[in-house]
Amino acid sequence: MDFAFTDEEERFRAELRAFLAEELPDWWRGMFVDDPRAIPFTRAFCRKLAARGWLALSWPREWGGQEASVWQQAILREEMWAHDEPRGPQYMNLNYIGPCIMRFGSEAQKRRFLPPMTAGDVLWTQGFSEPGAGSDLAAVATRAEARGDHLVVNGHKIWSSYADAPADWCFLLARTSASARRHEGLSILLVDMRTPGITVRPIDSMAGPHELNEMFFDEVRVPRDCLLGAQGQGWEIVTTGLTFERVGVARYARAGRVIALLVEHVKAAGLAGDPDVRRKLAELRVCHEAARLLNYRVISLQVRGQVPSVEAAIARVHNTQLEQRVGHVGLEILGLGGQLTADAPGAPLRGLLHRQWARNVPSTIAAGTLEVQKNIIARRGLGLPRAS
Repeated sequence: MDFAFTDEEERFRAELRAFLAEELPDWWRGMFVDDPRAIPFTRAFCRKLAARGWLALSWPREWGGQEASVWQQAILREEMWAHDEPRGPQYMNLNYIGPCIMRFGSEAQKRRFLPPMTAGDVLWTQGFSEPGAGSDLAAVATRAEARGDHLVVNGHKIWSSYADAPADWCFLLARTSASARRHEGLSILLVDMRTPGITVRPIDSMAGPHELNEMFFDEVRVPRDCLLGAQGQGWEIVTTGLTFERVGVARYARAGRVIALLVEHVKAAGLAGDPDVRRKLAELRVCHEAARLLNYRVISLQVRGQVPSVEAAIARVHNTQLEQRVGHVGLEILGLGGQLTADAPGAPLRGLLHRQWARNVPSTIAAGTLEVQKNIIARRGLGLPRAS
């Protein structure tokens, strides 16, 4: 299978790189940093992308997109992740929240929610995991009870990225029927985060500040017109959305850039002749190429209009483990100096490897744990029965 890009696509990549070189400030190191400039910068950056028509590149023109090819969208995604994702939280809007609204939403919901996304004017968070449910989303206990023309939400969500950004809206999974089977009776609500009764509490983590949050919902009244799809359709919506999400994060591109910078450092430091270093770098490069091609396989299936859940799970496993491996191997090569953070004088590669290692400890949990991905592969891909 030939995954080579066309001349037009390569020109687009070059144009993107020139834009990023001009727009990214020297201090930019990605999200989840203790720097008050980060979120305002991502908002301004997204508006500049939107002005060029690049923010929702492959979306229909009807909703502010350019109807570009899925492969062009993949190029944009690679360049953003290779440069520490300057779209910030808004990558979630574009990867799966917007596409889910297009797929399952009413015309009124599309007119209400999609234009602010394509303009770069809105931040979303997601409310999926719970303290008693983790990645087992079928066990969600947060309730949404029908009362007149509203659904009233009570419950507790956890591991919600960007909720404290602050997010403007929440893509919330809640149980609307207590008597239905586990995978039924779930619904998706589009919740205005300014609604009374919502409390956001940041969670300290070794990966950096402002990454994860708890959200508490206490008698939160959500208008019925903010129910996405039919009541009880939540499982179908959330599994579709997570498939888009798993392939929409080009972790292999970020890992590839770190490997390239590590190679440059090794050459400059006179370590390029060390056989152990050479072997480790070569193995990383092979893993990166495998992850890239697995992602391209998923993209090729999307081009044919499919929702490739099994292939996305396979790619996800390789992506997240690659990111962790780059951090581990990079620290081995750099030695004690690799543990220096960006603010330490003389830190090799400005603390890049420490950040790569620390930031990716939770990577194999986000968007479904490795165990969830392996269960998808085993049951849907291999046809194996559910574990007893």
